[in-house]
Amino acid sequence: MTAQTDADTRKAEFKQRLTAVVSDIVKTGGEDGEAMALIGHLAADIAASLQQQNWATAKANMTPQTYNDLLKIFETRGNEYHQAGKTKHAYAIQALAMSLISATMRSDTQIAEGEKILDSVIDRSVAVYQTQSRKTAH
Repeated sequence: MTAQTDADTRKAEFKQRLTAVVSDIVKTGGEDGEAMALIGHLAADIAASLQQQNWATAKANMTPQTYNDLLKIFETRGNEYHQAGKTKHAYAIQALAMSLISATMRSDTQIAEGEKILDSVIDRSVAVYQTQSRKTAH
């Protein structure tokens, strides 16, 4: 198998996973408030640590080093949560990781569209989380 064929295979596999995640998160958004709150909380914390208001802006302003470090953390924590049976935590990390990775493949229109949908849901979750956090702080 050539390097190009291998890259094409990985891209096709990523597209399938992204499609599944986007489809699921759109459905889950209305059904599982806890999972969406975890996504919002995690994305809001990351955005705040990068001094940004939301996930999409944080992602756009990440350095390559931050991107790489975050992916490593996502992989480690995602696996830990999965092994511990914390599926909603692992799900939140998976959604953010898929969003991060999709940013590197925007030249593919299907991936770019999936990224937009995913980021929209993530940023909606961030906004809800931030609103709820302000309410409980008062």
